[in-house]
Amino acid sequence: PLARHCKQVGAVLADMHLAGRGYGGKLENPRGPRWWGAAAREIAPFLDEARRELLASELEFQALHRGLDLPRGPVHADLFRDNVLLEGDRIGGVIDFYFAGIDALMFDVAVTINDWCVDPAGEVDGERARALLAAYRAAREFTQEEREAWPVLLRAAALRFWVSRLYDFYLPRAGELTHAHDPEHFRRVLEARRARPFPLV
Repeated sequence: PLARHCKQVGAVLADMHLAGRGYGGKLENPRGPRWWGAAAREIAPFLDEARRELLASELEFQALHRGLDLPRGPVHADLFRDNVLLEGDRIGGVIDFYFAGIDALMFDVAVTINDWCVDPAGEVDGERARALLAAYRAAREFTQEEREAWPVLLRAAALRFWVSRLYDFYLPRAGELTHAHDPEHFRRVLEARRARPFPLV
């Protein structure tokens, strides 16, 4: 995607978050921290030592930062490129709310950055990320707490999808029609976020 596409995605994501402010539902993100831990125990036997250590280290890090007091609300939680419908060069719709739930709004932003704004090595493309974040901020400004938590949330978003892809790869469900994505991409994303957190502009 190009920066102009990421700008539109940032605006749409902010609009979704603002539209959900009055929602009174209580359904937590179904693929949140509780699920990460349960899934990690199931997939650990399939991993080599280096990947097991990375997984355990990141789960421990996230557990230490789980009490963050951040703005929460309904999140899409899976706003990847294949869940946005383009009409020519413009967004025509958003699909696949299967993993939607209540979570930190900035977790949703981090998930989106980690898909729309990365290169094949998992590094953030600054131009695309700045376009997405600026468009989001034009509708909803980040709080100081969100700014401080941003590096943690980028790592959390990478961990969530590394774990889910490992789970789908090693423990596919019978009759599952979806294609299991390569887990290694999000391992690279996670390691990049651990080494070089992208600043929140």
